[in-house]
Amino acid sequence: MRSALESKIKEKKAVVAILGLGYVGLPLAMVCSQAGFKVVGIDSSERKIDILTAGKSDVDDVTNEEVREFVAGGKIVPTSDFSRLKEADCIAICVPTPLNKTKDPDVSFILSAAEEIKNNLRKGQLVILESTTYPGTTEELIRPTLESTGMKAGEDFYLAFSPERVDPGNEQYTTKNTPKIVGGVDPLSTKLATLFYRQVVNGVVTVSSSQSAEMVKLLENTFRSVNIALVNEVALMCDRLGIDVWEVIDAAATKPFGFLKFYPGPGLGGHCIPIDPHYLSWKLRSLNYYARFIELAGDINSHMPAYVVEKIGTALNRHTKSYKGAKILILGVSYKKDISDVRESPALDIMKLLDDQGAKITYNDPHVPKLKSDHGVLKSVKLTKKVLNRSDCAVIVADHSRYDYDFIVQESNLVVDTRNATKAVKIGRNKIIKL
Repeated sequence: MRSALESKIKEKKAVVAILGLGYVGLPLAMVCSQAGFKVVGIDSSERKIDILTAGKSDVDDVTNEEVREFVAGGKIVPTSDFSRLKEADCIAICVPTPLNKTKDPDVSFILSAAEEIKNNLRKGQLVILESTTYPGTTEELIRPTLESTGMKAGEDFYLAFSPERVDPGNEQYTTKNTPKIVGGVDPLSTKLATLFYRQVVNGVVTVSSSQSAEMVKLLENTFRSVNIALVNEVALMCDRLGIDVWEVIDAAATKPFGFLKFYPGPGLGGHCIPIDPHYLSWKLRSLNYYARFIELAGDINSHMPAYVVEKIGTALNRHTKSYKGAKILILGVSYKKDISDVRESPALDIMKLLDDQGAKITYNDPHVPKLKSDHGVLKSVKLTKKVLNRSDCAVIVADHSRYDYDFIVQESNLVVDTRNATKAVKIGRNKIIKL
């Protein structure tokens, strides 16, 4: 079985099944297809399958043209039929791993995927979990589920963890050229998973176990969360001291060693950084260990939207206005610049807090034409001179490249800039209040 799978992978004759066709699964499907593998893309959402079958993409990093080419050519087969897992030689699990309301891991999507694989498992298959999760998930959840068939990992099938490292909107580092971390539940599983990824990405780094691979991803995002929290707190300090935090950071970054540049912002967004560190914290609580840095960073970062709203209130007060009835225009509702992803976006919290204060909220985002809210579906307003003139305050939350910041400042009555997007604006700087 091992030699047969190795031959199929090397000759690009292995069928690859990808469970979950979102921001992780669809780009992975594309690079596997580009490498010459036939891909069966499986998703429980019929709407997503219809979109892909029609040759369209709902993921920022994959174009309609790419989907159309590979789907029409039969290189990627989108389906909601989980029985097609039987065809696969290599299976990648790329399903969501959110937190529940108590910030505990919700691994229900992983468990559901494992059950579907179990029901269709055959000897000789390679199963790889890519979904970010706590150390031990592959061994403690996936392995027992699949071994309940009577087959054994490392003998009858192979099992590994390889964390996704997708950064939506990053054109420099993509699924193809970002190194893959691989750790199997046994040496043979590690070897086969490494062989597979070497066919589709530029570099592979192996670690000693699936637990180590799981920990790598959590370290990466905890590192970012803690450092962003640090610079967010420095921003709060600089505000109290009357110092420009952006100037301080840029000056500190001239040191050629010992300093990494992070910028403050309105809060964390996306699926990874606001969520992943809590997976590690939750796991450690079960071992009677309190992850102080993680909890403190989470507390600081989660309060940044409230701080932004406080800055908006201060700005309005200077113009003899209050929150109640104020017309607030939110510029950018995605969680970061130049993408359409609104998952965990701080803009959503800012809008909710302003709405609770009685403000009248509109938004513009060239990447997000519609947005669900407590009051139904909001539509992005056209960014015109009239819209800016009529707003009491424009709040830059996502610093999209398509925005003309000179125009925004010139035509606005007041601008709260949470991203230092207006740093090059020369005229009207007295209207700008920065984070």
